[in-house]
Formats: sequence, structure tokens, C-alpha cells
Amino acid sequence: MKKNQIAIYGAGGFAREVAWLVETCNKNKKKYEVVCYIDDNPEKEGKKLNGYSVLNLRTFRELYPHAKVVIGVGFPQTRQAIEEKAVLAGYGFATIIHPGVEMSPWVKIGDGTVICAGNILTTNITLGKQVQINLDCTIGHDVVMEDYVTLAPGVHVSGWVHLGNRVYVGTGAVIINGTEEAPIRIGDDAIIGAGACVIESVAKGLTVTGVPAKPVDIKVAR
Repeated sequence: MKKNQIAIYGAGGFAREVAWLVETCNKNKKKYEVVCYIDDNPEKEGKKLNGYSVLNLRTFRELYPHAKVVIGVGFPQTRQAIEEKAVLAGYGFATIIHPGVEMSPWVKIGDGTVICAGNILTTNITLGKQVQINLDCTIGHDVVMEDYVTLAPGVHVSGWVHLGNRVYVGTGAVIINGTEEAPIRIGDDAIIGAGACVIESVAKGLTVTGVPAKPVDIKVAR
């Protein structure tokens, strides 16, 4: 049985970035072996992406029964559905962190989380499972991110902010700091639009955009 085999669930752009992230973790010492992508779209099955084959879940189970999975899909709700499917198939998840990430010892990280290059996480931060932090984000003190949160590239989250389950924060958005007595809270399934500046709490399920961020009625395809 080979140890530390990794499959990337998904075959889109971010999945390819995650595969590269895993390869980067191997530069000084080989920690992982990327074995394939997994995708549920039969049109992608059998194709090659940057040197790795795309398999369906059934074939993956036959060939790599002991591998772990990293989910390379950005939308939180889709990621949750994929996680549930992989768990039913008997798979666990790897947590992948770029070796250049700046992070204090006082950061708790949930299973299956992906933290890309260029990120800074300061102190007393809690990340749930299957969180994705894309390129060049900063996370301040006492931030909590619940399960399946996604930060797109260049997001800045200041101290005393609580992001609920499946929150999506778009590229270049900023969330200002709350306080210990009154943290800023972003409710479950909220979407923060690209470039937005959030200066107050956001209710669950809302989409907010602009500077300062205000609610808008936008239907987002997932």
C-alpha cells in the first residue's frame, strides 16, 4: 500500500491549481503523490490535465482504494456535496498548506482545508473543515471560519470576524475588524462580492457588493 497518495476531486481551473500546490509541497521533501483528478462529468473521463488522468469515482476506487482526496472546487455548496459523496465512497481528506504560508502556532485547521501561496494567518484563528483560502489573503486575529468557507484571491479579513458555513468571499474583498464584544458576523451561505468592503454584519444567505457593501438581489449559479 502506497502512503500519501492524493487525488484532486474536480477537473477545472482551481483543481489544476490545487494539483500544482500539492507538487509545490514536495519541493524540499516528497510528501504526496498526485495520482489523478476525479470528475463526475463523463465527457472529461480519460482526459489528461497537466500530466494527470481524469477518472470517475468508480474507477478511482478500483485503482486507488487507500488514497486521500483534496477537493478542488471553489463553490462551497458544491464542495460540501462532493465531500459527502467521497465520504460515502470511504475516502478521507488531506489538508494541504503551501510551505511558504506565514502562520502562527495559534491557528486551528479543519480536515480537508486548502491554503494556497502568499497567505498570512496571524493568531487565535479557527478554520473549519474544507475551508479554501486562495492566493494572497490575510487573516487577522480571532477570526473564525466555519465549514466550507471560500476566500477568493486577495481577500483581507480583519480581526474579530466570524464567517458562517459556506460563505463565499470574492476576489479582493475586505472585511473590516469587529471587536471582542461585537464581532462582525457573516451568516451562513452569504456571498461577499469581488472588491466589496464589508463594514457591518451580513445576514445569512445575502449577497452584498460595493463600497461599503450593500445587499443586492443576485442569483449565483453553482
